Amino acid sequence: MAGAWVSPSVDEGHVSALVRSLSIRPLTARLLVKRGVTDVVGANKFLHPKLGELRGPAGIADLDLAIDRLVTALNGAEKIGVFGDYDVDGVTSAAVLATALRAFGGEVFPRCASRNSGYGFGVAQAEEFLAAGCRLVVTADCGTSDHAAIGFLKESGVDVVVIDHHQVPEGKSPAVALINPHRGDDDFAFKGLASCGLAFYLMGALRTHLRGLGHQRAAVWDSRDLLDLVAMGTIADVMPLTHENRILVSAGLKTLSTRGRPGVAALFKVAGVESSKPTTTTDVGFKLAPRLNAAGRLGDAQLALDLLLAFDSAEAERLAGLLDEQNRKRQEVQEGVLSGAIAQVEAMIHHAGGELPSALIVGSTGWHHGVVGIVAAKLVDRYSRPAIVVGFHEGKGRGSARTILGFNLYQALLQSSEHLEVFGGHAAAAGLTVTEKRFEAFRSAFLSHTAQWFSDRQPSAAVEVDAEVTLQELDLATADEIGRLGPFGAANSEPMVVVPGLTVLSKRVVGTIHLQVTFGQNGATIDSIGFGMAAEAPALGQVLDVVGFFEINEFRGSRKPRLRLKHLIKTTKSVA
Repeated sequence: MAGAWVSPSVDEGHVSALVRSLSIRPLTARLLVKRGVTDVVGANKFLHPKLGELRGPAGIADLDLAIDRLVTALNGAEKIGVFGDYDVDGVTSAAVLATALRAFGGEVFPRCASRNSGYGFGVAQAEEFLAAGCRLVVTADCGTSDHAAIGFLKESGVDVVVIDHHQVPEGKSPAVALINPHRGDDDFAFKGLASCGLAFYLMGALRTHLRGLGHQRAAVWDSRDLLDLVAMGTIADVMPLTHENRILVSAGLKTLSTRGRPGVAALFKVAGVESSKPTTTTDVGFKLAPRLNAAGRLGDAQLALDLLLAFDSAEAERLAGLLDEQNRKRQEVQEGVLSGAIAQVEAMIHHAGGELPSALIVGSTGWHHGVVGIVAAKLVDRYSRPAIVVGFHEGKGRGSARTILGFNLYQALLQSSEHLEVFGGHAAAAGLTVTEKRFEAFRSAFLSHTAQWFSDRQPSAAVEVDAEVTLQELDLATADEIGRLGPFGAANSEPMVVVPGLTVLSKRVVGTIHLQVTFGQNGATIDSIGFGMAAEAPALGQVLDVVGFFEINEFRGSRKPRLRLKHLIKTTKSVA
């Protein structure tokens, strides 16, 4: 159990103004202010995200160059290659491009990366597009650093348009257009779009341009049909759910709920997601994305792309079944690597006299490089430290890195890059290649950087909550209002409330690891669920301060308010 909680104060004047102007409850207003949303206009937009509020594409560097080259390809009936990276963002980006370009009458050759071929867009993949007769290739979620493959195609008379959101290295790209928000000359206001979001913007701008030219197919095509793909890629890539992403994901979740795309409907079916419930970011992050990722993690992501592009329901169900099988295999492989990684971390802690390292850098021969990213993320969740997990084969290691809030992975890797063969990514997630001989030197350099970063920060032992409430405040209407603060995810996390002084009325273990508790306070009661919290089961009659996310539990048409537990705190006194 946690030891204490703290609830930072907010400007009550802003809270009162939002309550009066928007007719919302004080708790909802307080949560908005806590998120930095203090004015009425901004709060109204936050509570009601609309596609019409998306900013136009003005300022996106090389957008006009990309459109011109695509128009030339479409008008000239050139075969267009589309290449996506092997994660969900890469797969959905490729699906966005292929779907739209085909809608405009283009002949498209869509391919996705194989993890066995390494990171990014390589010469081998470039040769495949050349052999297929492509005169233009559009890369998605890769290509920024892949100068060799793009240069090879350029010398062979094939142009390349790059759509990517990874960091931009020094040197001019040989691509005819590089759409990347991290370019120094990119003036689009929001830098947090995933590659699927950038692909959506490009296809929307291309549609507008084609309509101006009298293009009949573009006149009837609706880019909103792509929003389910954009939502999945953005959520899976853990992009900030603010500004444009908040609008795109909010609309995309509604599109996902219709299950109009055969591949998406089949994916929902194998994942066991109820058709009667609205799709949530949790559904995408924990049920859909892992299955889309599974093929790319263990081999070739083409299976996932074929699913998203499937026209026939029977074929989609066949492909979804194969992905589900791959996902089960991935889970087995992942558990083996995770247990080995935890053992290494615990050995480090024991060797350091119980002190947790500033970063967790582990590796072993035989660890499958397709699951090291998931394992790194689980280490971050477990230990609250940046984590790097590397799988070695014949002396060469391929690894993935994940981080905690505020720590920039890309910059840390940049400062340790003399020990790496190659690396790439962004602030929150990255990949790298390191030889076994250089691994210890890299570990030492990275730990030195993270130790310096932590030295200026004193972590608090208290749990930070967004608001203190009474049980009487937590009714169905309040849960509905809190739900309007979603979609929840990176940079817009689920609000945590604390209800002090709740008495345990009943409890039971669900399955083997989950905990159900009914709490009471002044005659009111509430049910709660604590996933993975069975070991923390309290005693009957115990009085606790309860921290959790207040939500609506929908099951078989029934809607009831529920606390999803995060912390059970023995003390009833908050800390200032």
